[in-house]
Amino acid sequence: MYDHILVPTDGSDGTVESIDHASAIARDNDATVHVLYVIDERLYRAASKDTKDEVIKSLEEEGDHAIEDAVTRIEERGVDTVTERRRGIPYKSILSYAGEEPIDLIVMGTHGRTGRDRVATLGSVTERVVKQAEVPVLVVDIDGE
Repeated sequence: MYDHILVPTDGSDGTVESIDHASAIARDNDATVHVLYVIDERLYRAASKDTKDEVIKSLEEEGDHAIEDAVTRIEERGVDTVTERRRGIPYKSILSYAGEEPIDLIVMGTHGRTGRDRVATLGSVTERVVKQAEVPVLVVDIDGE
């Protein structure tokens, strides 16, 4: 049913839940997990000319570390991975990647809430991906509340 699963990561502890769900689904379906880290261009655009290169380098290193951690966790479960690091607006980059690659499912996290609170506070990136994605999106409660 699923051959290619996209799991965006921002390197936070919360994304571990999303990575674990994506890994389990991939293992059960003999699928590949695509790990995507998006360097939010708004973070370095706001930097002064003197510090912009340093900010970009720091964000790239953070992204590489986040990808490496995700890949290690996924491959420990015997699942193949593909990685990508991009610059852009996170939700747009996620949707773009999902449209360019043969993605069957996107797995993303949100903070645990119930009822209307859950819908109202998915998080701007997750909410926009859910609303605009052309493939199913699995939203994982990343803080277990």
